Amino acid sequence: MSSLNLIKIAKMAGVSRSTVSRVLNDHPNVSDVVRERVQKIIRDTGYQPNLSARALRSRRSNIIGLVLPQTMDTLFSDPYFPILTQGIAQACNQYKKTLALFIEGSDKDVVQRVTQKGLLDGFVIQSGKLQESFSNKLLESNIPFVVVGRPDIPGQSYIDVDNVQGAIQAVHHLQGLGYQKIAHITGDMDTFAGKDRLAGYRQAMQDSPLGLDENLILEGDFGEESAYLAAQSLTKWGVDAIFVASDRMARGAIRALSEAGLRVPEDVGIVGYDDLSPAIAAHPMMTTVRQPVREFGYKAVELLLEKLEDEDSPIRQLIIDVELIIRDSCGVRQRSAKAGCF
Repeated sequence: MSSLNLIKIAKMAGVSRSTVSRVLNDHPNVSDVVRERVQKIIRDTGYQPNLSARALRSRRSNIIGLVLPQTMDTLFSDPYFPILTQGIAQACNQYKKTLALFIEGSDKDVVQRVTQKGLLDGFVIQSGKLQESFSNKLLESNIPFVVVGRPDIPGQSYIDVDNVQGAIQAVHHLQGLGYQKIAHITGDMDTFAGKDRLAGYRQAMQDSPLGLDENLILEGDFGEESAYLAAQSLTKWGVDAIFVASDRMARGAIRALSEAGLRVPEDVGIVGYDDLSPAIAAHPMMTTVRQPVREFGYKAVELLLEKLEDEDSPIRQLIIDVELIIRDSCGVRQRSAKAGCF
């Protein structure tokens, strides 16, 4: 059986060479039926892959880079990034890869350093303000990568949540509870997450009898202080509900409302976005749109491993559904009878 190789095993199993390689490396996206068929042929033939030769041929380092286009302050103050990193690290551990973290916003030389060929096998990149320039450099270097969040450059593999639909769910919920003057504090408008959540808010308002009032849209930047300042301005407009583009921002909005003598949810209902630690710690507990951050960090690594295993694999664009989590900040307890939807 010494003459056996991947091509012969693939022919015997009726699959491609890359599928046999994925089975040998315990990679995702191989059906259970195919995996068992390939493994049975390997067992029956006694095939033993030459691991050292494969490593030399592939010239793999087994290191995956995670690039976060943020500053150090943002990285450790926003709970999104630690949870995303946990999901990515969990997948790297599962598939026996080493994770290297690069914080682009704090290291202007990171692009030059990490695009040296042979240093890393590929990258997971968080979509953001600096992601486009980094992606261009990786494309020039022919290094595989997957983007978390919708990328600036079309034709890239990425994983994201349906931010438009999530915002629509949030606004529809407030409308269903009988709120009449629903405002929105946006996220960073240099990101697709900020733009898409605003688009969802606009669509939900335009499609309702309440209509859209552009005066009730104030721009934030996903930071707590930006929402605090925006909410201060909204108190002058007599709003009775606010959809805020992140839970972290919603915390700042609640603080501003409290200082203005307005109670949440008795005077102003609040819905956030993310369902991370600020939503649970908020008082009252926050109604929010849950995005499975840890899950799409894990899946981003699986998408990257597909690309590494098969250079001809098609571009994958995976959109994960979100879920509205109803707690107290929307005023559901006070308004459920009036809304007639619970």
